[in-house]
Amino acid sequence: MFVTELKLNNYRNYGEEKINFKPNINLIVGKNAQGKTNLLETIYYSAIGKSPRTTKDADLINWNKDKASFVLSLQKKEGKKTIEVIFNRQTKKTIKVNGVNLLKIGDLLGVNNVVFFSPDELKLVKDAPQDRRKFMDTDISQLNKSYFYQLVKYNKIIDQRNKLLKSKNNPKTIEQTLPIWDAQLCDAGSKLIKKRIEFLDKLKEYVVASHKFLTGGKETLEISYAGILGETTEEISQKLAKALLECREKDLKLGYTNVGPHRDDIKLIVNGIDIRSFGSQGQQRTVALSMKLAELEIFKEECGEYPILLLDDVLSELDQDRQQRLLWKVKDVQTIITTTQYDPFMMQDANIIKIENGKHLTE
Repeated sequence: MFVTELKLNNYRNYGEEKINFKPNINLIVGKNAQGKTNLLETIYYSAIGKSPRTTKDADLINWNKDKASFVLSLQKKEGKKTIEVIFNRQTKKTIKVNGVNLLKIGDLLGVNNVVFFSPDELKLVKDAPQDRRKFMDTDISQLNKSYFYQLVKYNKIIDQRNKLLKSKNNPKTIEQTLPIWDAQLCDAGSKLIKKRIEFLDKLKEYVVASHKFLTGGKETLEISYAGILGETTEEISQKLAKALLECREKDLKLGYTNVGPHRDDIKLIVNGIDIRSFGSQGQQRTVALSMKLAELEIFKEECGEYPILLLDDVLSELDQDRQQRLLWKVKDVQTIITTTQYDPFMMQDANIIKIENGKHLTE
């Protein structure tokens, strides 16, 4: 799949603009703070239904306007798709696919698939486990809508269980009510864990291969799921129920749920060292990029076509050898890259899009 055209209207620092893209490398060039990343943001939003940079849709509307919108034209194997998103300061956003209003965000998932990488994505490796859980949840949700709805359900169960743990209710009432929430947590949670384990098992092969390619075989990466494991949802559910019982006293004392998929992680080991805590920034960046490249292959395997790769100011973080390796690796993927400068020889076949102060400069 690939983006063919993007139309913007009062989106962030843009007025009315139309930008055309080509199926392979597209390079968005401009000085800092000109609006390059805003273009990647719209493409990400068209796939996920939210921004990777803000939780407030109002931030996406030009500061002196009440409304904003963008329309993305997409070419897929099965035909053309248009995704339109309309923002309004006074009302909820509207999302349309081929002109039809979507009633739920979940209906957007899978229409457009993206993989997004920026310098901030280093947190995927070095920051808290929630970033690695988000990595899994975002990908699996794009591939499987039922996972997204199961995740929403699970989060509601956790919220209710935590409210009960924090409540001032009679201890006996709490003890009688907790098993009800525990049963629901085990049912929903075991399904999430099973899907994550399956996803990571498939991803592992591609991550290791990408990492070996980017490092020239100089480093060895091991990746595994850190949490409750099992071959079936029934086995996982039983282990989760046991863990909840063992943690009940701790949960009551602290006022929140200490075990479950909302506490799990991905373990990353490079040359025998836990890269999450002890790796160099260069090693962590290479692992993070390897995970992103592996996502491309998972989408290709599951959907029959590559997703769109969005690289926000990533080339400047890589030496020339790794830049060349990366560009070779994504030669069959529509890749949209933002940068302040570039090597004309290395990018001789790229579609160059020049941006200045929210305007697309045409030759």
